[in-house]
Amino acid sequence: MKFRGAGAGTNGIRLTMESALTARDRVGVQDFVLLENFTSEAAFIENLRKRFKENLIYTYIGSVLVSVNPYKELEIYTKQNMERYRGVSFYEVSPHLYAIADNSYRSLRTERKDQCILISGESGAGKTEATKKILQYYAVTCPASQQVETVKDRLLQSNPVLEAFGNAKTLRNDNSSRFGKYMDVQFDYRGAPVGGHILNYLLEKSRVVHQNHGERNFHIFYQLLEGGEEDLLRRLGLEKSPQQYHYLVKGHCARVSSINDKNDWKVVRRALSIISFNDSEVEDLLSIVASVLHLGNVQFAADEQGNAQVTTENQIKYLARLLAVDGSVLRDALTHKKIIAKGEELISPLNLEQAAYARDALAKAIYGRTFSWLVNKVNKSLAYKEGEFPGWRSTTVLGLLDIYGFEVFQHNSFEQFCINYCNEKLQQLFIELTLKSEQEEYESEGIAWEPVQYFNNKIICDLVEEKFKGIISILDEECLRPGDATDTTFLEKLEETVKNHPHFLTHKLADQKTRKSLGREEFRLLHYAGEVTYSVAGFLDKNNDLLFRNLKETMCNSENPIINQCFDRTELTDKKRPETAATQFKNSLSKLMEILMSKEPSYIRCIKPNDAKQADRFDEVLIRHQVKYLGLMENLRVRRAGFAYRRKYEVFLQRYKSLCPETWPTWDGRPHDGVAVLVKHLGYKQEEYKMGRTKIFIRFPKTLFATEDALEVRKQSLATKMQATWRGFYRRKKFLHMKHSAIAIQSWWRGTLGRRKAAKKRWAVQIIRRFIKGFIYRNHPRCPENEYFLDYIRFSFLMNLKRNLPKNVLDKSWPTPPPSLCEASQLLRQLCMQNMVWTYCKRISPEWKQQLEQKVIASEIFKGKKDNYPQSVPRLFISTRLGNEEINAKVLQALENEAIKYAVPVIKYDRKGYKARARQLLLTQNAAIIVEESKIKQRIDYGNLTVQRAMTVCEQAFCPLLRDRGIGNFLSYPEEQFHGLSPRSLCAASQLWGFLVRDQQLLCSWDRVSQGAVAGVKRLFSIAGISVSSLSDNLFVLHVHCEDNKQKGDVVLQSDHVIETLTKTAMQADKVNNVNINQGSIKFTVGQGKEGIIDFISGSELLIAKAKNGHLTVVSTGRGCSSFEFSMINVPPLQDLFLHQSDCTL
Repeated sequence: MKFRGAGAGTNGIRLTMESALTARDRVGVQDFVLLENFTSEAAFIENLRKRFKENLIYTYIGSVLVSVNPYKELEIYTKQNMERYRGVSFYEVSPHLYAIADNSYRSLRTERKDQCILISGESGAGKTEATKKILQYYAVTCPASQQVETVKDRLLQSNPVLEAFGNAKTLRNDNSSRFGKYMDVQFDYRGAPVGGHILNYLLEKSRVVHQNHGERNFHIFYQLLEGGEEDLLRRLGLEKSPQQYHYLVKGHCARVSSINDKNDWKVVRRALSIISFNDSEVEDLLSIVASVLHLGNVQFAADEQGNAQVTTENQIKYLARLLAVDGSVLRDALTHKKIIAKGEELISPLNLEQAAYARDALAKAIYGRTFSWLVNKVNKSLAYKEGEFPGWRSTTVLGLLDIYGFEVFQHNSFEQFCINYCNEKLQQLFIELTLKSEQEEYESEGIAWEPVQYFNNKIICDLVEEKFKGIISILDEECLRPGDATDTTFLEKLEETVKNHPHFLTHKLADQKTRKSLGREEFRLLHYAGEVTYSVAGFLDKNNDLLFRNLKETMCNSENPIINQCFDRTELTDKKRPETAATQFKNSLSKLMEILMSKEPSYIRCIKPNDAKQADRFDEVLIRHQVKYLGLMENLRVRRAGFAYRRKYEVFLQRYKSLCPETWPTWDGRPHDGVAVLVKHLGYKQEEYKMGRTKIFIRFPKTLFATEDALEVRKQSLATKMQATWRGFYRRKKFLHMKHSAIAIQSWWRGTLGRRKAAKKRWAVQIIRRFIKGFIYRNHPRCPENEYFLDYIRFSFLMNLKRNLPKNVLDKSWPTPPPSLCEASQLLRQLCMQNMVWTYCKRISPEWKQQLEQKVIASEIFKGKKDNYPQSVPRLFISTRLGNEEINAKVLQALENEAIKYAVPVIKYDRKGYKARARQLLLTQNAAIIVEESKIKQRIDYGNLTVQRAMTVCEQAFCPLLRDRGIGNFLSYPEEQFHGLSPRSLCAASQLWGFLVRDQQLLCSWDRVSQGAVAGVKRLFSIAGISVSSLSDNLFVLHVHCEDNKQKGDVVLQSDHVIETLTKTAMQADKVNNVNINQGSIKFTVGQGKEGIIDFISGSELLIAKAKNGHLTVVSTGRGCSSFEFSMINVPPLQDLFLHQSDCTL
């Protein structure tokens, strides 16, 4: 039985049975007794359907609980639900398994009378799960201690062990109990479980050797193979695959999706340790389980005389080791039979059929007796020990009976006969106890008992169990009589003995019409639940349950401790024939009836909604069949023979007192009198109810329904009135509380506000006093008098600085610091500037970095020196002015692998005629290349950009100084010749050639200044490689080294992007310091030994032409200046110093 998802009525609110009557059209009634048409089976089933649809799987028939297996998990078995049903009156909550369990437990505690809960139903109806849930309920809700917890664990863990050895998959249920179980749970005087005892009934041993198609053997076999460790299986001689074992393949269903044998094996192993199995006992037990599998694989073959011989010696070896017996003795016992006649032993060989029977009989005997031993072992673990649980009162017992329900299959045999006989006895007990409890309640309440007509199935029980005339007696007699007794002779004996019984029928005794549905080897019994046809095939063998004597002897000699206990040696010497299986079952059933009669019973009837084990599927035909077999309609009829509804006066008055003005809102008199006034006001007729000593009895459900409907209407007006009263009371209470709170808050706030103002004034006075004193001592060293003032000044400055920090590196603003923070302010300013510079640089992308580098180089070269430089600053330099598609393919091919770094269209002026020609200037890694369409006109390696010596005009300006000293040609003299020059002369030379002296230490002595100046003058003649004018023209000259004849001379070019072109050329050629910006004229080499001159003149518009003197004249916009004036444009600090010397005026 699985449960998931909360159904209606399980939302945490206690609902009485009467509370759900208003929704009876949707969810049905919670007690079948309240059905108006209680004799209608259709109405009964429809009520079940309504409740099943709403996930309400429990319904009462008085105190009997009807449970429908939902085949899904419902969240109605949590600890919260357990607490909800704990200690609550039976009808205060909706029907539930826990209500039955708690009611039995409370009766056991209060009345000190033993209780029992009888759980019955078909296979798959949820009997085993119901038993588990009841045990779990007691484990959670009963008092606990360390010893009690141990007993609880053993009670709970006995279930998986017994399920593993006694349950199997059948066509109807994946976990079907193949034995009946009655468990006694012992409780001490405190209500704590202190022990238990289990009785088992009629284990289906035939399943060990045979299973129907779609069914399995007992779970333990598959769990061992699937979950057993490799080492364990190797010791037992087993393989993982169930297909290897004859006893596991007959059902063709070794694996089931809903069963996890591996996990179940872990649960069983843990449970065995909890119920006191040591490792040795577990090993012996598993050896027996493995021996059954090996026994099934023992094969026989016939010899020449037709006698059976064992052909699988390997299996005999395994069996001898696992069962601890002699292998040869076991082999002989399987193929021979020992007979003792008149004190003599006779050994007769077995044929193949007899040997197979002997093998299967041994397997069944070993497994059946081992199961009984296992139950006894569990009982020893659960046994109540007085020393562990001392108490002054004896224990009480609560029994749980989980037994098979009525079974009707297409083929019914000996097992179904015994099971249905058991159900006949339980039905007889149930009817007797139900009528007895009803009669006792009527008598105790002083209500006249009205005799109830019902079917008494004693006639059927007598047919089965009566001495000498009953079916069991006839079966035993046929098994014991000498001669050739068969199943057919047994049937003939039945026909002869009970032929006149109204509930017995055979093919021979039936009329012509009925014979068609009865076989010649079948008999039919008319049970209380309906007709069942049994086949007599196998009745005698199953009833005899014989094991050959020599097989018993072999097992009695086993050294396996468990086998040795299961096969008692007294069996060999006992001359009395053992009881047959049917007689044993009848006797044990009689003892069970005595046990149940001595206890106060409660009943749970389990119903299976469909055969497919599907959730939310309601098979009406199947359920009608179970309702009939469980005798539910008979039970309802007995319950409804008198009064349908009964409640104590206190409960009835408490629920319905609002319907009468005299009893509402309170009744001060006796509850009996209050109920009398209430029913009189409601207009109950005399035949509709009776007043007992403590209860009111209502005969018809419609009377209760009318009362409940009137209560539902009354609730609306009561709810409105209660809401109005409560709102008024709540609002007034809230207003008074708010008023009181407001007064308290106002008083507290006024006090708090006054204290705050006083504290603020004191604080202000202290601050002003400290501030004034600090101002007075502000110029003193730090002391207690001025430390507050100084800290405030510092804090104010820092906060002001925080608000007015420079926004970027160009922002030179900075707050004026106080005198004490000047040094710190300077350090902070440097740190701030470094941080802004670092932040700015970090954000620069590689492309923009390259752009900035080029702009910086351009600034170093042209800033303040060339008139059109400012116009180039806002224009970004472009990586190239010509794409590959604009350069001739032949040129690209000629350059081969040389990558073009920069390309720009230029105008080239011939060196002789100054004729302008369109060209392309390409810059590669190693050379500047001038291209005319598809031809490379000139290639200038960067190493051939020569140093241009000083211009003639400069030399003429400097020569008078040299002549005054009598030195001659300035350029031809070594450096030592300049040491004698006057500071004025050196200063003029430095200014003339742009010499920059940065090192301030040169001012220390004139000698050092003179030496530096002389060296600078010499260096003036080695920095030029590219020449350009200071005006805004676009003309420039590339000076080319002409030692060999490969180069033609200097190149005169014009570019629309002269700043960009020269910057990239200088960077690519590494001639940044060799760009010479000239004023007036540029001298360039025309060829070997020939020179040309370019004159630059300021004008209103750009003009380039050849002058009459043969020079190239360039008229450009911008101011003109002399060479000396040009040298004064950018004067470094050292030159300023020179100019301010008294002897250095020019």
